[in-house]
Amino acid sequence: MQASPTLTIGTRGSPLALAQAHEVRERLVAAHGLAVNDIAIRVIKTTGDRVLDRPLAEIGGKGLFTKEIEDALLANEIDLAVHSMKDMQTALPDGLIVGATLPREDVRDAFISLKYRSLSDVPTGAVVGSSSLRRQAQLLNMRPDLTVIGFRGNVQTRLKKLEDGVAAATFLAVAGLRRLKMQDRITAMIPTNQMLPAVAQGAIGIETRAEDARVARFVAPLNDAATAIAVAAERAFLKKLEGSCRTPIAGLAELRDGALWFRGQVLSPDGKVSYTAQRSGAPQAASQLGVAAAEDILAQADPAILATVHS
Repeated sequence: MQASPTLTIGTRGSPLALAQAHEVRERLVAAHGLAVNDIAIRVIKTTGDRVLDRPLAEIGGKGLFTKEIEDALLANEIDLAVHSMKDMQTALPDGLIVGATLPREDVRDAFISLKYRSLSDVPTGAVVGSSSLRRQAQLLNMRPDLTVIGFRGNVQTRLKKLEDGVAAATFLAVAGLRRLKMQDRITAMIPTNQMLPAVAQGAIGIETRAEDARVARFVAPLNDAATAIAVAAERAFLKKLEGSCRTPIAGLAELRDGALWFRGQVLSPDGKVSYTAQRSGAPQAASQLGVAAAEDILAQADPAILATVHS
């Protein structure tokens, strides 16, 4: 009779989610001398996976790609959950914590087109697709002459839409393409001073039960302190702004020369208005840094724009 697995990982079933779950399994195997078969991977379908015909904002914002997995974690059906950190709500359900954050991948966005070599080459009036309200707003802020449309689906689906001529270009996270070994599809990298990434972009989080000491011991060696510090600042910024998938918000924290440097941005959905903030300080004060940057934006922003942030 086959023995029960030592650990069961819960994950979404998209190719990218599975690649991330397998990366976590490989790291656990390496850290603890386990066999691959000691760690099971269970696919759990989330609301965000089931509803593909509407923008995320219309069906509830953040939590759409995590709730069912978190329910399984709370019910002890799985031992740990693997998420893209940018999909995670800033306030986790009672009893759950981020037990570890893996070393961060490239945080940048990638410009992808079968017709044009760069964003500047895209002609006036061309259609660009994106599922991200942040990217849509940033793009309209830079290029108000373009037509921007919603573009739901996984990485492969969105690339297929380009091939079908639905849009002339799109944007995807470099991290996801690299994890899928599809970096050859990148037409051009977008620097972060041109398109600030989503909060926690490129980071993988391992969610566990707060009181589960056994699983905590397994995942602790996988935690990357530098990534955890940066993501803490970014998530604190987002939480203070009460951002969701309805809200174009971007944020990036980076450790440089012993200090933590943070940049944040809030935009109107049409991209016509953009507010930015920059802060630097001690890494130990990561969360306070993110909150301070959010307060800087709250102090300068038009109340009408903030209404879209808080709605």
